Amino acid sequence: QVQLGESGGGLVQPGGPLRLPCAVSGTIFSINSMGWYRQAPGNQLEFVARIDMSYSTNYADSVKGRFAISRDNAKNTVYLQMNSLKPEDTAVYYCNADVRSQFWMQPRNYWGQGTQVTVSS
Repeated sequence: QVQLGESGGGLVQPGGPLRLPCAVSGTIFSINSMGWYRQAPGNQLEFVARIDMSYSTNYADSVKGRFAISRDNAKNTVYLQMNSLKPEDTAVYYCNADVRSQFWMQPRNYWGQGTQVTVSS
């Protein structure tokens, strides 16, 4: 089994920074792409950022230049560094990863439970 655990959420003032780590645990042979998504109240789940095994990154237009995704393969962890936060960034942030548990298995997609980020003065 594979589990994803987000942390680091909380209340932050507009313009402030916040860093979200997400640790992948369980039976892991390799982790392909890892990403972050978010869902604000009343809205659909939306893509935020993604990073693949070659460290190539992709961002939603709404967060480009403010957010940075990174990964530490030794710790099986993906990070989302959020800077210049805006009230419209308020949402539950979910971690996502494609994990191969054994070398002969196809990667499977997993989700974390989510962590609340609230941007407000």
